[in-house]
Amino acid sequence: MSAISVREFSYNPSAVFARVEQGEAVQVTRHGNVIAILLPASGAAERYADLVSRGQIRLKAATSADLSRLPHYEVPEDADPLAVLLAEREDDPR
Repeated sequence: MSAISVREFSYNPSAVFARVEQGEAVQVTRHGNVIAILLPASGAAERYADLVSRGQIRLKAATSADLSRLPHYEVPEDADPLAVLLAEREDDPR
């Protein structure tokens, strides 16, 4: 994963998005702190993009250091990702 500053991103955002489109993950930093992570939209992440854009789910802010602790769900291609998450929530005793 590469890192760029907000200033560098603001000079040429289309070039940064082109890098992400080619499969590169990019961290955007301000004063050395990561403020955004741009990931290629593929696989499961792409399937949730519509739910996020409609406000049906919110993704918790995370850094690349958190990736190993995040839950992973195998969602069949013919299944509704929201239904899978809601079923998981119902099974959670908390």
